[in-house]
Amino acid sequence: MLNPQFHFLHEPGDPTLVMLHGTGGNEREMLQFGKALFPKAGYLSPRGKEPEHGMNRWFRRLAEGVFDVPNLVMRTDELADFVATTVPDSRRIAVGFSNGANIAAATLLLRPEAFHGAALLAPMVPLEPESLPDLAGKPVLMVCGEQDPMVPRANALALATMLETAGADLELHWHPGGHNLQQREQYVVAAWLAKQRTS
Repeated sequence: MLNPQFHFLHEPGDPTLVMLHGTGGNEREMLQFGKALFPKAGYLSPRGKEPEHGMNRWFRRLAEGVFDVPNLVMRTDELADFVATTVPDSRRIAVGFSNGANIAAATLLLRPEAFHGAALLAPMVPLEPESLPDLAGKPVLMVCGEQDPMVPRANALALATMLETAGADLELHWHPGGHNLQQREQYVVAAWLAKQRTS
């Protein structure tokens, strides 16, 4: 489906999982991932608009782990507006992996009204806002790898501290792997999402 802003796939339901792919991913694979994690929900799976050597991304980076912050802020606003107008009447829960987790985290920090909760899979600090938002009670799951070569443990902990300080109801799960998700981590995400159905 083509939108003036985004290519996206949408299946209505409540809550709606907003599926945000990593670098090189796409909306179709994330839609299938969402269905495997949380059957019978709604799904909104857009495609990132910032190309990098033919790969889909959500925002521009200057180097590995070094982000173009003005571009990130612009893309965050675009995504927040798109999500809010496309599914205005559904409870919206972001599920983002890697680059998708980073723009979901940026949205929580800059446009927290866009998501009612978020599962951040292999995230890092996307930016440091001038002031923290009010995330009081907003459920957030972080799934992080102890051996992640792209996200140092200290960086993940800094993001966790930022979200907790803003008041998020944070659940932080560490696994022994790297910048990926194994089956057991998918079970952790699925169990967390199941709790959001009734909360």
